[in-house]
Amino acid sequence: MSATQTDGADRAMAGKTSIAQCWSCQGPVAQGQSFCPTCQAIQPPGNPEHFAQLAMEPTFDVDLAQLEQNYFRLQRTFHPDSFAAKSAKEQEFSLRHTTNLNDALKTLKSPVLRAEYLLQMRGAPAAGGPEKTVNDEGILMEAMETREALAEADSPSDVEAIVAVAQAGILDCTTDLSVAFADGDLTAASALTLRLTYLFKLDDEAAQRARILSRSA
Repeated sequence: MSATQTDGADRAMAGKTSIAQCWSCQGPVAQGQSFCPTCQAIQPPGNPEHFAQLAMEPTFDVDLAQLEQNYFRLQRTFHPDSFAAKSAKEQEFSLRHTTNLNDALKTLKSPVLRAEYLLQMRGAPAAGGPEKTVNDEGILMEAMETREALAEADSPSDVEAIVAVAQAGILDCTTDLSVAFADGDLTAASALTLRLTYLFKLDDEAAQRARILSRSA
């Protein structure tokens, strides 16, 4: 495994950090760098920030195609199969890198998890607080009315109309979140993140209701 296989994310993190020591040859390794430039041994992962780890700008407006392209390139670099003939320590580091990449991808692909992560990065309170309780009357009323409509729906077409409304709300909320983060309005971003969380839940509940009605038709 060559040190040249690390990508821009690795170098970006390395440029901002101090020098550590390679566990294998004791040579100098920039903290956060994934491979030793001297002996090319894989290094233990630290706690990389998800955006930097996948070579993405820390913004809500993520290019999902680029995100996945970066992810798969890095997965090829760190995949445990590439370290099957290496030492147990290198195999362990490979697995930990892969786990971190999977966590980063899961977070950044989801609009809700990405928004929550950005709020955390910027020191804003989590949407809804630690228990994610809802104290927004508008969200509570919207959720209650939608669930009542779902309970009363007696055909897939009834549910499709509810799904259309929920998905339109998701699109509008996502657009508003982009603006809020771009403007640095973390209060608005937190409120919108909470609303988006509930819109996705309602969309899921509608899909489940549609499946039930389809089976009983």
